Amino acid sequence: MVNHHLQKFARSFQAELTADRVGDVPGGTPIQLTIVLKPHASIDTMRPIMSREDYGRRHGTRQAVVDDLVEYVRSHGLQVEHADAATHLVRLSGTYAQAQSAFEPEGVGVYRVNAQDFIARSGYLAVPAHLAENVVAVMGFDQRPIAWPHFRIRPLTTPAKVSYNPADIATRYGFPADLTGANQTIALIELGGGYDPARMSDYFTAKNIKRLGTLEAVPVGGVQNQPPSDPGGPDGEVQLDIEVAGSIAPSANIAVYFGSNAGSGFLDAIAAAVHDTQRTPSVISISWGGPETGWAGQDVDAMDQLFQTAASLGITICAASGDSGASDGGPQGTLTVDFPASSPHVLGCGGTRLPRQGAETAWNDGTQGGATGGGYSTHFNRPDWQSGNSQPGRGVPDVAGDADPVTGYNVTINGQDTVVGGTSAVAPLWAGLIALINQSLKTNVGFVNPALYARPDAMTDIITGNNNGFRCSVGWDPVTGLGSPKGDAILAVLKAGSQAVA
Repeated sequence: MVNHHLQKFARSFQAELTADRVGDVPGGTPIQLTIVLKPHASIDTMRPIMSREDYGRRHGTRQAVVDDLVEYVRSHGLQVEHADAATHLVRLSGTYAQAQSAFEPEGVGVYRVNAQDFIARSGYLAVPAHLAENVVAVMGFDQRPIAWPHFRIRPLTTPAKVSYNPADIATRYGFPADLTGANQTIALIELGGGYDPARMSDYFTAKNIKRLGTLEAVPVGGVQNQPPSDPGGPDGEVQLDIEVAGSIAPSANIAVYFGSNAGSGFLDAIAAAVHDTQRTPSVISISWGGPETGWAGQDVDAMDQLFQTAASLGITICAASGDSGASDGGPQGTLTVDFPASSPHVLGCGGTRLPRQGAETAWNDGTQGGATGGGYSTHFNRPDWQSGNSQPGRGVPDVAGDADPVTGYNVTINGQDTVVGGTSAVAPLWAGLIALINQSLKTNVGFVNPALYARPDAMTDIITGNNNGFRCSVGWDPVTGLGSPKGDAILAVLKAGSQAVA
């Protein structure tokens, strides 16, 4: 074994768990790790979109760094399953004892929550000193679920209100009626559940949607499309995303990337979409997330670096801002935003109530009924382009759309008709709009946040309501962001931007 001096990796710190520790991890337990390395040159998302080849040449991790890491982990008995300088990823497999020897994780044990046991850690990891400045994250020692789907099924006891087919919401928001998303691929990121293709086809037929695009499940890390299960669980999320995106952009192909909600599974699913040279999605919709304060800093940094890569490649990321108001489901009185919507390199999507008549307002059905997530990041600084935000932290969300179950979406889950809301519906709604715009412009618009903040009049400002922590106001606010979309106006803004770049 090669001896190397190890040093604590500060960004790897994970707070102590509140779960019950029930034992140690046996040394022979199989484990898979993903190591995320830094790019050779920092990524500037404000630069023009580049090809994958150019990205690899300009930003790929130095091969010498990859080679040194491979030599090191092999000296501890770990197997290298994948090592790619262009994507900054090295994937390893082996036993816990081998992984423990290589990275000396603190506080690792078997923990129990809700009668389920999982491996988790608290404290720090260590990395070889000569590689430390090139390591973003070592993921896989913490296998607890960190993300949840952000959708709400309207209770049967709710008095009859308003509901819409997704295509009707697109019409209400002025999405370009002559566009269908042809020649586009929308990626959906899912961490469980599944769909029945026949039932999806039945849904679109019932809603008079002529689907011309394909629907494909893409397994990541062995996670498969697995329907049906609990309509209130991951199946509801998967099928909501498909039905909304597929209705908004009926000619777009939809690729559903199924990953694990443990270890590096979330990052792996997104990476599979970003680096997919076969399907080449132009927009990615993410309806899963969790309180930013619950993530290890290294995991947030690793995913944000991936979002920067996506932006450089011209891929737009739309992420739900959460359904539990300004606390994001945390203890009463605490305020936190949802990640990954809090990344400054994604389009954070908040929620509104959309009545048939009268003004659109912020979605807030109370602490038990759900409310749009929003607030200020404690991890990311305010981006220069985020006008209207006077606080030092990145503000969330950027934009909004109908999310209140009281004015929700008509969908089917495992063949059963229901009405659903949540910011989970807003992410694929905006993703569908981006696909339409990409079709119109015959190019990817990519990272749209700066352009939207420069032209807030392309959104309908929501000035009424709150999310149990912040209030709506004129202009951007941490409840509904810049507001809900004016589809044709956004197309005009992004068209002008693409012409200026050209």
